[in-house]
Amino acid sequence: MTYEVNVVEYNPEWPKQFKLDRARIIEVLGDQALAVEHIGSTSVAGLPAKPILDIAVAVKDLRAADSFVEPLQSIGYEYVPKEEFPKRRFFRKGEWRKGTHHLHVYELASEEWENQLGFRNYLRNHPDALRQYAELKKKLAHLYPDDRITYTNEKAPFIQSIIALAKAEGLS
Repeated sequence: MTYEVNVVEYNPEWPKQFKLDRARIIEVLGDQALAVEHIGSTSVAGLPAKPILDIAVAVKDLRAADSFVEPLQSIGYEYVPKEEFPKRRFFRKGEWRKGTHHLHVYELASEEWENQLGFRNYLRNHPDALRQYAELKKKLAHLYPDDRITYTNEKAPFIQSIIALAKAEGLS
């Protein structure tokens, strides 16, 4: 099974789209959402990305996300169980295989939450790393245009190195 890798230039509308969705998420989840953050490549100005907004919601206890299915469904998000990621709950929005938003629920201060914020913050604060990641993404999208799994796996070592640097700088 193949999934297209569509990396596009940074779109300044992405932060605006995030703010709109953030408000709707907070409206339906209320104080159960301890934080709502724009993560992933669309959250870093100037970084090419697959045009899918990644949003992270922090909760006190991940089991709280079980009660999010209906509220999030009311604003267009579908729950997608991912047993391979037991420390995250995943929701998507948009046409199947052409989603527009991915919503990830993590426990606040968990390693997963900290890694997401650290990676984003490091790229925002280090133009050389941002440039290197942009070049890597474009290269891999060219090499694996129909293989999102390999594209993702090939980015992993770079991402892990940035997460380690972010931890060393306390950027999460």
